[in-house]
Order: sequence, then C-alpha cells, then structure tokens
Amino acid sequence: MGYLQLVSIALEAAILVLCLLAAYDKQKKFMLGFALTFAIYVVYDTAKLFSVALPDVALEGVFFIATLSALWSAWQVYSAKK
Repeated sequence: MGYLQLVSIALEAAILVLCLLAAYDKQKKFMLGFALTFAIYVVYDTAKLFSVALPDVALEGVFFIATLSALWSAWQVYSAKK
C-alpha cells in the first residue's frame, strides 16, 4: 500500500469537504461542480488502492462527468460578475 496514494486520497477528500462548505456556507454554488469532480477522484483512487475492478466504460463515463463538472465550475468562476 502506497502511503503517497493514501495522502493523495486524504487531500482529495479534504478538497471535497472544502468545496461543499464553500458551496453551502459561502453560497458559492459553482463549487458543487468541483466537489463532484473530487468525489469522483476519491472513489476512483480508493477503488484503485483496494484493487476493486471497475469496467472501463464506467471509468470513462465518470471521468467524463468529472471533466464536465470541473468545466462548468471553471466557467462559472470565469463568467461571474465582479
């Protein structure tokens, strides 16, 4: 078991929590897309760590969703009124 991978999963989970807090406590709804992205990363990396076999088509689908949610959030940040 790689300790660096465990640290990475813990950091991804921390980012997920911070994104959710920003979305709800700070009323920054665009952070929900980043939260979804990091939730997918946590699930994927945890499955990889514990050797859970996931079908390639499922991985492609969830990573596409993660990319779309990050893109949506980034667009919301960019297009926000000053």
